[in-house]
Amino acid sequence: MTSVQAISYAALILADDNVAITADKLEAITKAAGIDVEPIYFNLFAKAFEGKDINELLLNVGTATAAAPAAGGAPAAAGAAAPAAAAEKAVEAEEESDDDMGFGLFD
Repeated sequence: MTSVQAISYAALILADDNVAITADKLEAITKAAGIDVEPIYFNLFAKAFEGKDINELLLNVGTATAAAPAAGGAPAAAGAAAPAAAAEKAVEAEEESDDDMGFGLFD
């Protein structure tokens, strides 16, 4: 297990118990697990998660990227229709080219 993985799991353990994520607590968990972690990671992760709710971050992973295109200024309906149509045409063209070659994805 790498240092980053160990610290990530320690942060998740603390968040699951609704305990503030501090360098000391991260260090205590990794030492109790018998994992050697470079000391700099404790402070880096503690500062990164300071004042943030990890549970909220995990639950909203996909929502931030989905909301970004809508803020671009173009109307949502017009902005979504053009890329969808282009993607559909690209998929159709790819399917046709596979059929022309005599093999497909599941052959």
